[in-house]
Amino acid sequence: MEIMLIDDHPLLNAGIASIIETTGIFTSCVQAESLVQAMSIIEKSKTLPSLIILDLLLGEENGLDFLPMLEKYCHDKKVPKPPVLVCSALGDSFKIQTAMKLGAAGFLSKTGGKAELLKAIDTILDGKVYISNELNIKLNENFRIYAKFSKREIDVINLLKQNKTNKQIAGALCISHRTVENYVSKIYFKTGFSSREEVQKL
Repeated sequence: MEIMLIDDHPLLNAGIASIIETTGIFTSCVQAESLVQAMSIIEKSKTLPSLIILDLLLGEENGLDFLPMLEKYCHDKKVPKPPVLVCSALGDSFKIQTAMKLGAAGFLSKTGGKAELLKAIDTILDGKVYISNELNIKLNENFRIYAKFSKREIDVINLLKQNKTNKQIAGALCISHRTVENYVSKIYFKTGFSSREEVQKL
């Protein structure tokens, strides 16, 4: 598997790459120092990375802008979107919730160590959501419910909140209509909700 690191600090990128290489999980590590460079690499590559680690402070760029860019690219190409782990020194609740609503699979504080980084990667590759414990306490109770869901279920929730139909959700995520119905059922089960209107209030 290939991983992409998007951070404008080469030394930090090198440190994260070194930690990741020790796991033996990833075959290569691609590094980008800007959103433009990251999207250029993605557009020229034959395959998408298996995981993307994204910083939020990229010079004059806002790392959050990458999430809708990636979403649009994958939608246009009709390919599954790789999970994105935000790794940032910015850990306020607004940033965390915005990142997750835009489709991030996790949010990791840069103050975390090697063990937490690897735990976050394992969790996300397992299809689950990861938020650092020290950051999770900053989230309101309504949003903390997100931790119950898989990454794909959160994708469905975000589209439900946009008032998308099951057919539109299936098209956006490149999955079948039946699969969307199964995800919606799981979301209802995990929340105790029984309508889209309730989900939209998350």
